[in-house]
Amino acid sequence: MNRIKEALKDKGITQTWLSKQMGKSYNTINEYARNKRQPRLEDLYEIAEILNISAKDLLIDKTELR
Repeated sequence: MNRIKEALKDKGITQTWLSKQMGKSYNTINEYARNKRQPRLEDLYEIAEILNISAKDLLIDKTELR
């Protein structure tokens, strides 16, 4: 499971914008965001870089650590 959808919402960024930044289809990003498909590690790091967050933050829900 990943937190891409939540991270996009937190940053106020759309899946469409992210898909254009990555050169990936909207459907691919949408599948990542809905956890229907997991991104390759390289893509996960690219998403984190674009969103200016840690890749770890895309994988771990900090609220579950409390």
